Amino acid sequence: MDRRFLTVLGVSLLFALVISAVFYQLTARASGAKKPEQTDLKDIVVAARPLSIGTTVKPADIKVAKVPNAAFPKGAFSKAEEVIDRPIISNVLIDEPVLEGRLAARGSGLGLAPIIPVGMRAVTVRVNDVTGISGFVLPGMRVDVLVTGRPPSSDGTITATCLQNMVVLSAGTAIQPDARGNAIQAATVTLLATPDQAETLTLANTEGRIQLVLRNGSDQTIEKTPGRDVSELYGVRAVHKKAEAPAPRPRPQPVAMVAAPPPPPPPPDQIVVIRGTTKTVEVVGVNRPGDK
Repeated sequence: MDRRFLTVLGVSLLFALVISAVFYQLTARASGAKKPEQTDLKDIVVAARPLSIGTTVKPADIKVAKVPNAAFPKGAFSKAEEVIDRPIISNVLIDEPVLEGRLAARGSGLGLAPIIPVGMRAVTVRVNDVTGISGFVLPGMRVDVLVTGRPPSSDGTITATCLQNMVVLSAGTAIQPDARGNAIQAATVTLLATPDQAETLTLANTEGRIQLVLRNGSDQTIEKTPGRDVSELYGVRAVHKKAEAPAPRPRPQPVAMVAAPPPPPPPPDQIVVIRGTTKTVEVVGVNRPGDK
């Protein structure tokens, strides 16, 4: 073989060995630097399947995974027994960490009970396709409640807004939208209310007909409405006002004439008679006793 060719081949092999050794050293250092990070892990409880509102966590619903200690979220759990038998109050996706804010206290109940805040009440009212906003009611929406009826002191039907900005807890038996997020058509709607509002809502549902009015969830304004009478709906009250003539003025009543009393008789004529030292007054024209 040509010596020149052998020299070039030897130099190429030597250069390849040097490059391989350098890459090996860099790879070994990188893997050595990652080993301490891999050992700095922490257990975290995550959902083994999607967990919906009202579900009570069971051992099969969760699993324990590993996350870096720096990535451990606030409010998460490291032990499965810390979340078992606690109700879910906010949906949890599969493989999502189970956080304290998504769980109710253990023993707080099932279904709607865990998601009712302390001091509030859940009131269910009957609805139909019209009063239920034609099936567009979803849990979490906000509605106003209108009541239509005839008060005892009124001759006509009146519609008034009795409650405003009420939160819908459930539609029928569903306390969350379906998988596609479609509206739920249900015969009943459950609203979140204070104790006072619960009394008003129950009375309105019993004594009158209620109508749910959908509102924007970001609108927190409470409007003051006077209500509407059925006569205002047909303009009857306005027509009557135009057609009514002014009330006639009352006629003066005749005053009974009282006859004036007769004038007193004129005083009789009098004369003064002096007899010696005696002075007397005598009436002229009046018979005195003994006169004929």
